[in-house]
Amino acid sequence: MCQVTVKIPEAVLYDTHMTTVQVSDYAKKIIALDYYTRHHVSIGYCAQIAEMPEEDFIKFLGQNKISIFQFDDKNEFLEEMNNA
Repeated sequence: MCQVTVKIPEAVLYDTHMTTVQVSDYAKKIIALDYYTRHHVSIGYCAQIAEMPEEDFIKFLGQNKISIFQFDDKNEFLEEMNNA
């Protein structure tokens, strides 16, 4: 695993009323969300980055209005619906 350090000014923690643990959790989730949406990294890997179970990461995606279903066009979506 790769480890990354991010320096956050104490004033930001004070202004946002976040603890260092909350900021760390937030950063992991946002990085995982970015990897999922922009770099097409799998839900499993992104859940590991966010240190969450896959089900919780999927819920997190939903809370951020990101679908786990990705179709190239309407016909592909309709074909999947017919196969369901």
